[in-house]
Order: sequence, then structure tokens, then C-alpha cells
Amino acid sequence: MIDRYGRTIDYMRISVTDRCNLRCVYCVPECGVTRIPTERLLTEEELLRITRAAAKEGIAHVKVTGGEPLLRPNLAWLVQKIRGIPGIETVTLTTNGILLPDQIDALVAAGICGINISLDTLNKERYRSLTRGGELERALAGLEAAKRQKSVTVKVNAVLYETHWEEDTLTLAALAKKDPVHVRFIEHMPLGTETEERPVREDAILALLQKEYGKCESYQGKIGEGPGHYVTFPGMTGKIGFISAISHKFCSGCNRLRLTADGDLRMCLQSKEGIPLRELLRDGATDEKVQEVFRGCILQKPEGHQMTEQKIEAEGMCQIGG
Repeated sequence: MIDRYGRTIDYMRISVTDRCNLRCVYCVPECGVTRIPTERLLTEEELLRITRAAAKEGIAHVKVTGGEPLLRPNLAWLVQKIRGIPGIETVTLTTNGILLPDQIDALVAAGICGINISLDTLNKERYRSLTRGGELERALAGLEAAKRQKSVTVKVNAVLYETHWEEDTLTLAALAKKDPVHVRFIEHMPLGTETEERPVREDAILALLQKEYGKCESYQGKIGEGPGHYVTFPGMTGKIGFISAISHKFCSGCNRLRLTADGDLRMCLQSKEGIPLRELLRDGATDEKVQEVFRGCILQKPEGHQMTEQKIEAEGMCQIGG
């Protein structure tokens, strides 16, 4: 699918649940969020119908997200079914890693291609604070479980803040030194959550890493289907990546759509409203009608976000699908 700005749209992020076993400060507002009633969540068959329609319109890559997607019952079965849809080339997963040790074997058998683990610090106390109660040891066990799977690309996603950012940058980057783990630093985005700490920008992180590891080189290869760009450092096995939606806006190359857990199809992370596919399906829409909606959605995709001018109010990443 080609949108009106000439971008090829071939990637869809699917939120399979809005539930999570953590309450990260950049994902869940301090006041909490109203959970979607179970009957409003997309069923497995609805998820598959939508994905089949998307694939017929050119979607080739699927990212499974949440909330915490590993809380969704039968997730490995769902991944296997998505992988079997004609036209779908890759299925990857973003998780906090806590439930991964018990599910990794089933996910790999189902055909998962890559796993992104959200891990913002290796300091036990800061991890507990950032996640509002999480246990770092459990997240690290998930990372180790993923690293043992040689067929799976493993990435660590980290959101840094001004306090202790230098320590967190260096300790997280060290994960890529000996192992083929790609560590990505993601700028905090103003999406309905508040924090007293200021985010750290890409240029500052890169300067610190070059002071520690020497001059970096831009990596020209492809790692996944998302907006991250990567650099290599001497003696480092993995790559260091950046997703900098504010300081290095990448909307001109955006290739994605988002499907929320309750069935809204959104054109942009900042979109306040989406196209209610759940209602369409439950009202008896045909597969051809769903495909038509996808075609129309592409034509409505905006040229870029406006996060520097406004933020989405009263909605966290857990509800949007990260």
C-alpha cells in the first residue's frame, strides 16, 4: 500500500491486550487507566480476520504488543496463525520479559522472528521505581531466555531520563558488547503521561558512548522493519540503535499502522481516534469491506506527528499499543 505521501505501508502493530503486569511511568498515567471490558477486546478470530485483510492490502510485517502481550491467553497459537497468513513475512513481539521464560519455547516453535524487551535500567531500585514495583531479576531472566534462542533477533528498548542517565546508558549499552543483542534508546514521547524528569536526547547519548567506546559508524544494514537507525562501535557484537521521534523526526519514512486491543485502526501513534473495526466485524462486515477500510485508512494517514505542539491527553501507551 502506498499512501498519499509516497510511503509504502507494510507494517502493522497489533495490541493483543491492554493489560500489563507493570505500571511503567511513561506508559501508564499515575492516575491509572480504565481497562477495556473483556467483551470489547478483539477475539482471536477477529484479530486473524483483520490481519488477513491487512495482508491482502500489503501488510507484510506484524509486531505483537500490549499492554503486556504475554498476558494474552494462547498467544503462541495466535502467533502461529498470523505467521501462516499468506503475505505475512515476519511476526515480532515487544514484551517486558517477565513472563518470557515460560513462553519462549512455544513462541519460537510458533515462528516468532524477533523479541524486543523493554528494559530502562539495570539498577534494581530504579527499575522498581520506573515500573512501579517490578523486579529486575525477572526481566533479566526473560532477556537471558530470549538470548538462548539463536533463531530470534533480540533487542532491548530503553527510555532514559535525566537522573542517572549516564550510568544507565553505559550499563545498558554493555549488553551489546559480547552478545548479538541490539540496544535501542527511545526518546520519551508526550502521550498522556507525566514525569518530573526530562528525557535524554539522542545526541547526548551518542556523545557519551563515543567517549566510552570510540568513534561509531553508521550501520547501513537492516535490522527489523521499524524506524530505528543503528550505529556500530569497535569491538561491540550487537548494534546500538535510536528511535528519536522528537529530536530526529522520522515520519517521512513511516511505514506503519496500529490496531488497538479493542479494534481501532489508527494511522499514527498520535491519532486520537481510529476506525472501529470491531464494530464493523460484529455488524457483519465482509472481508472485502475490511480491506476497503484499510485502503481508505492509508489515504488518511497524516504526513507527520505534532508531538512538539500537543500531546494525547488521558491516554497511555498501554492503551494505544506502544
